[in-house]
Amino acid sequence: MSASIDIHGSKKVLMIAANPGTSPTTGWPIGFWWAELTHPYWTFAEAGYQIDIVSPKGGDLVADGYSDPEDASGYSAHDILSLGFKTSAPHAALLKGTKSIAEVDPAAYDAIFVAGGQSPMVTMIDDAALHAFVARSYEAGKIVAIVCHGTCILLKTRLSNGELLVKGKTWTGFANSEEAFADAFVGKRIQPFWIEEEAKKMADTNFVTANMFKPFALRDGNLITGQQQYSGAAAAELVVQALGR
Repeated sequence: MSASIDIHGSKKVLMIAANPGTSPTTGWPIGFWWAELTHPYWTFAEAGYQIDIVSPKGGDLVADGYSDPEDASGYSAHDILSLGFKTSAPHAALLKGTKSIAEVDPAAYDAIFVAGGQSPMVTMIDDAALHAFVARSYEAGKIVAIVCHGTCILLKTRLSNGELLVKGKTWTGFANSEEAFADAFVGKRIQPFWIEEEAKKMADTNFVTANMFKPFALRDGNLITGQQQYSGAAAAELVVQALGR
């Protein structure tokens, strides 16, 4: 399929990637996760959608090292799609000088898509402006998709009536088993908290996970969530299905 063929009509998707930060637990520089941006981007481009990439605060974006297909660890060496995006000058330029969410109007988009990475656990979890932006988009009837550690915002995002957006919803995000695997892989505690652990403490919401590090995404109404870095494309496909009807 050619990305130049618009098979679903003129749809616009706003992709939100985390600003860079520093992990309070590891001291590492942290950012967005390449595959959670590039794989959904490809899905949307193939559907003929218009795509804008922004960040909560604006400015240049930085990816987590382990997500870089050229990282010495080799952790994401298989990710040739991200390698292509990263080494394509026009695409790489989309991550420079991004607009902030304060500079965009969610009403101009059919869907928003929040990518994950390590940074959201530090920079997004208490970002009230981002939470309000997501809630406003959801209440306006937009499709709201969030993947991996980006789903941490659903622990705190509240609607205008004061209720959590995920009240009565079934959703997913990075699993406890995946956190434990990642910690063992690097030999230390990585995240300041675990999403599944916190979600299980919440009343009136249904947090579910599938097999560890396998593509898994689900839709509950206008909310679409993906479990981890291998679920970005699956979540994006659900967005395309939702907008295509």
